[in-house]
Amino acid sequence: MTFDWMKIPYALLTLIIVVNYGLLLTALVQKIAARAGRRHGIPIWQNYIDLVKNYALRTSISHGVMYYLGPVFRLTGGVGLLLFVPSLYGSEMFSNLSFAGDLILALYFVFFGTLGMALGAGESGHPYSAIGVSRGLSQVTAAELPLALAVFSVALQYQTLSVTDIVAAQQGGITNWTLFTNPLAVTAAMFSFLGSMMRPPFDVVLAPQEIPIGPPTEYHSSYLALMQTNRALFPVAKMVIYMNLFFGGATSWPIFFLKIFLIYMVSALVGVVFPRFRVEQSIRWFLVWAVPVGVLAILVV
Repeated sequence: MTFDWMKIPYALLTLIIVVNYGLLLTALVQKIAARAGRRHGIPIWQNYIDLVKNYALRTSISHGVMYYLGPVFRLTGGVGLLLFVPSLYGSEMFSNLSFAGDLILALYFVFFGTLGMALGAGESGHPYSAIGVSRGLSQVTAAELPLALAVFSVALQYQTLSVTDIVAAQQGGITNWTLFTNPLAVTAAMFSFLGSMMRPPFDVVLAPQEIPIGPPTEYHSSYLALMQTNRALFPVAKMVIYMNLFFGGATSWPIFFLKIFLIYMVSALVGVVFPRFRVEQSIRWFLVWAVPVGVLAILVV
């Protein structure tokens, strides 16, 4: 099999488009959440200002090598997840670097960034870093389990591990989407989606207004900028997976933007309505409600 080097420029173009869309979308969701709380919120362009400021800063503080590789691993997870799945179905330009077994690789990338940050936190020297690591890995593991079950169900349904082939099977009308042909798998996956977005009630790792420590305060300068870039990129990359597996994919950029926006609004709506869980409540919720639905989806298929 030969590699098409002409895909690289288009893959980079996809990365630029998605990062910018993620920056604007993240700011918009923060704005919506602020207005729901009767606050004004940040300007839509605030993320760009923060990125330029942090990328321009340098620091003389020194930690271990793994501490600084944490944000790099985090960003690598988002970039890899986006580049190894097709953004637009039927487009040779924006199929990115996807291949026959890319669904398994995508699942690895979903977990890769979290593990990198856990290793980085372990070398931070902070006495409470172990608490953050245990919170993060516990919730991520509990949240990713129903997603893995849903993906397994979809792979059984379509008899393929190729994201492109799964999207192809959903063409021909909205009723062909996995949303309608396998609603149990989509339900389990969307339960997982709520947890993976780290918005209320599942924002137990950073716990805003409760824990004034962690990556946003421990990291600084360009390392914080890497995390901010991933915070814009990674959610959109995950939603591209959901769009392709469950909602028929996208055949053009306007449809891509619309579907990603609507999927994001699911977590935004839940986030402004429900208060935050405690750690044990969050994990119990996934094990009691999400995992059984995922198991049932496999049994039905």
